[in-house]
Amino acid sequence: MTDTRDAKPATESAALAAQENKAKAPERPKYQPSPGSRMFGQGPAPEKSISFGPSLRRLLGHLAPERVIMALVIALAVVGILMSVVGPRILGWATDVIFTGIIGKQLPVGASKEQVVAGLRAEGNNTFADMVARLDIIPGRGIDFDRLGEILLLALVLFFASSVFLWIQGYLLNGAVQRSIFAMRNEVEAKINRLPLSYFDRQTRGELLSRVTNDIDNISQALQQTLSQLLTSLLTVIGVTVMMFIVSPTLALIALVTIPVSVLITGAIGKRSQKLFVNQWKTTGELNGHIEEAFTGHALVKVFGRQREVQAVFADKNADLYTASFGAQFVSGIIMPAMMFVGNLNYVVIAVVGGLRVASGTMNLGDVQAFIQYSRMFTQPLTQVASMANLLQSGVASAERVFEVLDAEEESVEASGALNPIRGRVEFEHVAFSYDPAKPLITDLSLQAEPGSTVAIVGPTGAGKTTLVNLIMRFYELDGGRITLDGVDITTISRAALRSSIGMVLQDSWLFHGTIRDNIAYGRPTATEQEILAAAEATYVDRFVHSLPDGYDTVIDEEGSNVSAGEKQLITIARAFLADPALLILDEATSSVDTRTEVLVQHAMAALRTDRTSFVIAHRLSTIRDADVILVMEHGDIVEQGSHDELLDREGHYFELYNSQFAGASEESAPDEAVPAGSPRS
Repeated sequence: MTDTRDAKPATESAALAAQENKAKAPERPKYQPSPGSRMFGQGPAPEKSISFGPSLRRLLGHLAPERVIMALVIALAVVGILMSVVGPRILGWATDVIFTGIIGKQLPVGASKEQVVAGLRAEGNNTFADMVARLDIIPGRGIDFDRLGEILLLALVLFFASSVFLWIQGYLLNGAVQRSIFAMRNEVEAKINRLPLSYFDRQTRGELLSRVTNDIDNISQALQQTLSQLLTSLLTVIGVTVMMFIVSPTLALIALVTIPVSVLITGAIGKRSQKLFVNQWKTTGELNGHIEEAFTGHALVKVFGRQREVQAVFADKNADLYTASFGAQFVSGIIMPAMMFVGNLNYVVIAVVGGLRVASGTMNLGDVQAFIQYSRMFTQPLTQVASMANLLQSGVASAERVFEVLDAEEESVEASGALNPIRGRVEFEHVAFSYDPAKPLITDLSLQAEPGSTVAIVGPTGAGKTTLVNLIMRFYELDGGRITLDGVDITTISRAALRSSIGMVLQDSWLFHGTIRDNIAYGRPTATEQEILAAAEATYVDRFVHSLPDGYDTVIDEEGSNVSAGEKQLITIARAFLADPALLILDEATSSVDTRTEVLVQHAMAALRTDRTSFVIAHRLSTIRDADVILVMEHGDIVEQGSHDELLDREGHYFELYNSQFAGASEESAPDEAVPAGSPRS
């Protein structure tokens, strides 16, 4: 039974399409690689990178719902940074108090400051006289510890308050980022449910999973670690620049020389590393896709002895990932050492020039000490920004891959029409459809299925049988014509309403992680325990469940490896039985069960088909002899239709298909004897 939430393309619908993919490759689009080619090394075509700037702006746009919190974050950061940048200036005052006390202690007691300065000039010591003149000094007096204590206490309060404000800012920012990532995951999940089945035809599951999990996690890490750092670094640079000009415009101009140098270095290295990060995450997706396929088909790999080939492909892709990751991290890692070198040069120049100005008496020692602190505070944010560049570039590269999913073309606009209780009359009116426009599959198909009838669809592999039911389910959109349900065009009905009234049992059964009870109840979550058990008994699930240790509470893993293929198929039949759909689609529903169980299930399916229209795809023609009408398809067209006996009497395509299933046994018993035309009917 299809999911009423319209999420089918990622689960049973994918399995339904895959069923016919195996031998119908010419009908598929050119861009779809075969499973074998993907497993053994031929990945998807390289993806074109989106530019860094637009991708970053779009990524930050996801924080728009948090604008109030972000405004508060900025306000807290401004206050916190303001307090932290004022701190060195205040510590400079403390240095001046200590320095003044030391110098004053050496001067004659009782003399005034003016007298001391005049005496020094008279002795020819003009440099020291200029220094004493700039200081708030009292000759003969030592360090004013009361004043020093007040200044240090003020600095301590400012630094503590700054830390508290910045801690609150970081807490609020991290909350905003995580809520945005939460919303992005929901957006991607909703997007996947709106994508057409054709999108999944051309995407490996591992590659898609890598985008949904690894890339979003990387975006979260990048935003969480860089936004706060970038914000505080930017505000620190602004605040420190203002304070440096207040302390010494000359030294401030020297310090500002590092900005264009830093920008040039970061820009040159960043452009090169961004391409490498895009390649790193693209290679990660390809490696994940290969691993997922190899592990899923592990038994098949062993059966055909392809372990070495799989290991070789893994080694190649792992080497590609190593090369891409090493290159991205190495190139981006050059930024921080380069910035530290520029910062150290700036520090040396400021220390030398500041020392000369103190010696010349044009600056206080406390101002020079404060400026040296500011020079470190100025270059440190630039270095931190550079160190964040590789993480930010990696996050933006992952964002590009996620945006490609969000920008993928969706299914056609969802209709809002509801589905009234249906009788089950299905009609195809001049339907045209192709997976690849260059290779038409169905050109002009018309048929009618009356309410309560059973329509069997037969034909060689690749004839378009599964495609026919895909179109009924609206997994693909028509190129021409229309399909009606009780006279209502199915395109005017919401997909959820349409699929909720259709039950489907696939040849490739699909079970979810959970108990057997949960998997049966998936067809109708509101079903009671008694209804679940009744469906299980009617479809002979009850026969094998009691042999399991936990009965109906037995947990089935994602691959259903702890139950046999036939048992899995019986559970899917029970699921459809419980759903009690108005329209039933059976695609080789008993292909994996033994002959005796098949006979029993056929009786159950006959009861299930009562009073509802059924489409049955079958290769074993003996299972559909009782169908009301049998459609014989070849190359997307209906070449014959009629009852079992009518088609045998015509001795056409159906006659050949039917007799071919018995020819082997007949030739073994009587090699020279022709097979009687009517012999298979009994």
